[in-house]
Amino acid sequence: MRPLPRHPVPPPWLSVLRRLLWPPPGRTRNRVYLRDRLIALPLLTAVAFATFGWAYADVRADSTYVRTQLVPALGDLADARISLRIAQREAEVSLDAGRAVELSGLGPRYAARTGAAAQDIARLSRGGAFGEAQRQELDVISGLIDGYEEWIAWARTNVGNQSLRKAGLAYAQSMLCSQTTTGPTTRRDAPYPACGAARGVDATTVVDRIAALERDLRHRLADRSALGPGVLAAAAVSLVAFTLLTVGLWRTLVFLHRRMRIRASVPLLAAALPLLLVPWAVADGVRAWQAQRDTVPYAHVLADQASPDTEVTIEDNPLDSPSDAAIHPATARMEHTVRRGQFGDVGEVADWLAPLGLAAAGVMGGTLHAYRREYLVVGRGGGAS
Repeated sequence: MRPLPRHPVPPPWLSVLRRLLWPPPGRTRNRVYLRDRLIALPLLTAVAFATFGWAYADVRADSTYVRTQLVPALGDLADARISLRIAQREAEVSLDAGRAVELSGLGPRYAARTGAAAQDIARLSRGGAFGEAQRQELDVISGLIDGYEEWIAWARTNVGNQSLRKAGLAYAQSMLCSQTTTGPTTRRDAPYPACGAARGVDATTVVDRIAALERDLRHRLADRSALGPGVLAAAAVSLVAFTLLTVGLWRTLVFLHRRMRIRASVPLLAAALPLLLVPWAVADGVRAWQAQRDTVPYAHVLADQASPDTEVTIEDNPLDSPSDAAIHPATARMEHTVRRGQFGDVGEVADWLAPLGLAAAGVMGGTLHAYRREYLVVGRGGGAS
């Protein structure tokens, strides 16, 4: 006769884990079931709330970082880049007037735009969006802006000499842009020439360096707006743990009702109250993540569509509706989008979920320990085991 095939025997640790996570209450002795629940429920509670709390807090921290650091930094970089190009046009037009500029100056818009660019760079240096290397790059940009203004002032000093004036303007323009399609113009309403940005070792001008910082921030925004592997893994672990915890807690309450005649365990029900926060926290986290993703297109608008023509048009016609590609409206929409991805004050509980879970685990452990101890005392007096 052929020997019957032997089924593989599962390892002992797998049997213990299965018994702890999914015990068969109908075939388990009371004291064994209570002992297993004393281990499993507090452990599942701690794991579920710790992993979910970390993932939720990470998403909320990303939203705060995007709103308070990345969005203002992107707006300041775009404003500095566009302001300097507007200032260049103002200097070209003013200096073309010849010696009249010695009395009238370069105009209020030139002073306002160069001052705005310097303030933008200074604000970025004080902010927390950049690390030490990027702040050093900002210092270089600030020095280049000072040098740019010195060459414009030199051109104004030599305004009577056409060759020197054009040389000063050309050198200032070369400090500003790597590639331009046209030379200086005498009309303020003329279209602004393209200002291409070089990369790598050729990225030496102000616009090149600002564009590099903008690319870095856009990449960082995309990274913050995506769910990383750590968050996804924590969410998966918490989902499994919450499912096992909910089912296990319900089965334990049924067990206590049937075997120990406890109609409702008030401490266990109280320990389960933090579970009511989980659906709201999940919805809030999903909305926050979606809001972060919705800010990415605005960052590309600031980099690719914002232009001196748009900003000058808004400045000259403040009562008209601003363009979708305008810097300040686009920045405001980015901030509004991030703020909109919230369920009121639900996000305030992000840092409290893990402590609440640990407290609930402690209550569950203490309650089940008390039930088991009481049962063992009764069992020694002749009760069923």
